[in-house]
This record gives sequence, C-alpha cells and structure tokens, in this order.
Amino acid sequence: MCGIAGWVSFDGDLRQQRATAQAMTGTMACRGPDDEGLYLREHVALGHRRLAVIDVAHGRQPMALATSGALGAGPDADRVTDDELAIVYSGEVYDFREHRSALGGRFDTDSDTEVVLRAHRAAGDRDPREVVAGFNGMFAYALWDTRREELLLVRDRLGVKPLYYRQTPDGVLFGSEPKAVLAHPDVPRVVDAAGLRQVFGMVADPAHTPFAGLREVPPGHVVRISRSGVQELRYWALESTPHTDDVDATVARVREILDDTARRQLIADVPLCTLLSGGLDSSALTALAARQLAEAGQGPVRSFSVDFAGNDTDFVPDDVRGTPDAPYVRDVAAHVRSDHTDVVLDDAGLLDPAARDAVLRARDTPGMGEIDTSLHLLFGAVRKSSTVALSGESADEVFGGYIDFHDPVATGADTFPWLAGRMIAGYSAGDLLHERVAKELDLTGHVDDAYRQTMAEVPRLAGETGHDARMREVSYAYLTRFLPVLLDRKDRMSMAVGLEVRVPFCDHRLVQYVFNAPWHLKNFDGREKSLLRAATADLLPQSVVERVKSPYPSTQDPRYAAEISRRFGALADDTSSPLADLVDLDAGREAPRNVQDRLLFVDRWLREYDVDVQL
Repeated sequence: MCGIAGWVSFDGDLRQQRATAQAMTGTMACRGPDDEGLYLREHVALGHRRLAVIDVAHGRQPMALATSGALGAGPDADRVTDDELAIVYSGEVYDFREHRSALGGRFDTDSDTEVVLRAHRAAGDRDPREVVAGFNGMFAYALWDTRREELLLVRDRLGVKPLYYRQTPDGVLFGSEPKAVLAHPDVPRVVDAAGLRQVFGMVADPAHTPFAGLREVPPGHVVRISRSGVQELRYWALESTPHTDDVDATVARVREILDDTARRQLIADVPLCTLLSGGLDSSALTALAARQLAEAGQGPVRSFSVDFAGNDTDFVPDDVRGTPDAPYVRDVAAHVRSDHTDVVLDDAGLLDPAARDAVLRARDTPGMGEIDTSLHLLFGAVRKSSTVALSGESADEVFGGYIDFHDPVATGADTFPWLAGRMIAGYSAGDLLHERVAKELDLTGHVDDAYRQTMAEVPRLAGETGHDARMREVSYAYLTRFLPVLLDRKDRMSMAVGLEVRVPFCDHRLVQYVFNAPWHLKNFDGREKSLLRAATADLLPQSVVERVKSPYPSTQDPRYAAEISRRFGALADDTSSPLADLVDLDAGREAPRNVQDRLLFVDRWLREYDVDVQL
C-alpha cells in the first residue's frame, strides 16, 4: 500500500517543477511512511510514498522499465532513458505470482509493482484494459508511456483504493487523495451546488467529489490522458448471468472462493492481523485466516476488536443493534485461539480535538463524525503491532446483511433502501439547510436523479421478474452507491496511520458470483447472509452462527452526546461560522447527536480548508 501523486503537462517542462511535485507527493506521507521517490521528465512528474508490504528491501518506486528490460526504481529511475514505462502504484495484486510465472523472463524484485509494469510492457500496443482485467486485487496506479506521451490512471473494480484527478489546460493532476491535487498552487478550493449535494446527500457518487473540477477515477475504469484529451474507459462492471447452482453447490462455491481469497490476501512480508467484531463477517474471516496460517505453520492469527468504555455493563439494545460485540469476540478468539487484543475507547479520546482534526485531514471532506473518529483510533492502536489488517467490510452489501434488505418497506420504496428503511433513515443535516440553499441544492431531486440513474445501470437478467428482480436492483444499489462510502472511510482512516486494510469480501469473483445468486438462495434459511453463514459455519462457535447482524458499534455514554450538544451550541452562537450561511444553526440545537456531530465537522472543514462556497 502506498500514496501516489503526479502531474502531466504537455506544454510545460516539469523538470523545473520539482518543488511543486515534491509538495504534492509530501501530502501522501501518511500513506507511505517508509520511503519516497520522485520521477521527473519533461512532461511528467510522478511521486510516490511507500508503505513497504511486499519485497520490503527492493520494491522501491517510482519504478521505470526500458525497452531493453533494464529496471530502475526511486532515484535510479533517472538513469533509464530509452522508450520507458514508469509507474507509481498503490495497493496489492494478489495473484501477482501467477502473472510473474506467465510472463517469464528476468525479474529484478519480488514485488507486485514490477509484475504490473512488465505486464503492461509485454502487452505492447494492446488495449491496456486487457492487462488490468487480468489482475485480482485492490489497486490504483499511474503508468506513463514515454514513447506515446500517454498517462494511464487505473483503479480496481470495486474502488477499494482511491484515485483522484483534475484536468488542467494542458494535462492533468492526480493523487491518491484530494489533498495531493489541492497542494498544487493553481488548484482552487471551490465547492459549488453540486459539491454541496455531495456533502449533505446520503448517496455515494462513483466519480464526483465536493471540490469543483476534481473527479475520482470510477471503479473498474482506466483513464487515458494524452495530447488528444482525456478518456474514461471501463474495463469491468457487474454482469447478470443465469445462476444454475443449487443451494449446496452455491454454498460450496462461496466457500471455495473464500478459501482462495483468504490464502491470497494473507501474503505479506510484514506483521498481519484481522479486525474482529464478533459478527459473522469478521469472525468467518478470522477463522479462515487462523486455519490457513495454522496449516502453514505460521499461527496464531492476531486479532483486534473495538469497544467503548462502559459497554460491558451499560449496553442498551436498540432497533438496529441488539447485542454488544464483546461476548462474541471472546467466543471467536477462544474458538480459533487467536492472539487477541481489545481496543477500548473512551469519550476523552473520541472528543479529543487533535483526533477529530486528524480525521478531517485524513478525509479532506467532513466525513461521518464519531464513527470516523473511533475507526481512526482503532487503526492507530492496531498499527502499533501490525502493518496489514484483514477486514470484513462489504460482506453485508454482497450477501444481503443489512436489516433494510429484509424490510419490505425499504426494498419496496421508489428510492434507495437505506433512505426508506430503519438503518440510517431519519433526520439529516440536509433538513437544516436555509430555505434558499435547500431550494438551490434540491436534495430530494438530486437523490431521485441518482436513484433513476442507478436503476438504469442495473444489468437485467432476461426473464427475471418479481422479488428476485427487485432484489437484484437493491443489491446493485448497495454495491455501487452505498459501499463506496464505507470503502472510502476505511481507506482514509487506515492509511492516515500507515495501516493497509484488505477487504477479502470485495474479491470481484465473489461479488460477481453472489450478485447473480437469486435472492431466494441468499436467504434460503430465512436469515440474513444465509450463504456466508452456511459456507463458514463449520469454522465458528455456535453463538456467532446464530447471532443476528449488528452494525459497527457506537458509544452509548450520555456524556458524549452532552459534549457534542455543548460544542454545537457554541458553534450556533458563533456569528463568524461559515456554516451559518448554509444551515439554520439555531434549529440545529434540537437536532440529534449524529447530525450535530456531522455539522461540527462540516464547519471545521469549511474553515480549515478555506473552502470557497459558490452558489
């Protein structure tokens, strides 16, 4: 895992712009604390910050490859002069060893970066999408071709790893995070109506950001930049195909993919662990990892959980969270004999201004309040002993785990299910917008447009009707308009502390296969995530097999809510707040804690990022 940044200028000489290129790259230091490198040519600057995970000693970047096959990396890249390909790369290609064998010939490192670079060289003039489509992994990289004077920006299928870009009059700026692009002196920090819809809306946009002119490379896309312009080219999308396996065969296939995915994603040359909540997803993943490490003579698996002070005695169930995590975490840790650590957070940590500022700087946008802060603190604790962590993120979207999947009101609504169901629906920050701003943003119309666009994208299956057809639509919406929010949060909070978090349930083979399993198979036993439960039950304690889905935990200490309310009251009294031009802060005094918490982050973002709001 790493952080990348860069600049293409077809009319300029970037060899004279080292300081700016270095400044852009320097913003990625949190993502890559182990090394840095810069590649400068007349029309391109590539910057890299490295978190060493594979081939720690030799996998330096930027990495460049000449026609002769000579390889240069980091400072040595300047020695390569003829017809070169150069790369800055973030992420992991989990099947890089198979590609390495298929490519044959000389390799100078054991890194997956070199495999990606040589695979593109071997492809010659073929469509680069053919190369990318062969990779299994989470990745975002930039590849410069000197002969063609062409840059490729590549992002993995589900968008696990981020990549942003902004067109300029004569090229492009790019980076792993917005801050890398914003570090360029010519980039304004403008947020217009479209950007505010991103801030106050509840739907992920797979390409746009709050900052005007700044785009994300869409998941499953290659962006080609040349003198003739910019093209976004899709290389992967969910497809609908007939599912002919019965229940037993489907369960067996899910287990087969999970076993293979876990095996691939346990490869690391640095300490590795799992994130364990005691839920089905993370418990299954921890058990799979424990078994495979034991078989390889490398156990025990290290696991980490998060909890909040007082939850052991004062937990109160609610509509979406019926049980505390801790008892189930203990059951799993004992069952698989993991080397387990509980990370217990208190309100002092969650409310610490330094921690909240770190979250804002990690996101570059307002984020999700307490949930972000707790995740950031958890990852900081994990990073003290591990460099790589495996997470159960995305299993709910893939297997249908959320309560709204099983609520006819939510799935039957003519909108996104999470806005109509019980999980997150209700009072939102958008409800507090001043009338003028609300009219300009038209969040209701924005959400409706986004929903219509999403439904228009759904790959239909010929002959599929009724509930199965509707649940295909629901699954597609969650995978493409809800999951990106969680992947973005996970990436920012982990990489802010230099922790690589892998998400095995985002393996595209698993996502594609389960997407095409009809809904009556996905809950064949009347439970949420029936396929995952059946595929991994033999690995788990019975308590976890029977546990009902419970979301990421939250503090229940009333002192947290009281302090957020106090801080919001102080904000409402602050006539200098830039948020006052957008939101009725007096009305916000009566808003729920989560809304106040989020608005505190919006205010801080507007101030700290010197955002120019243009309506």
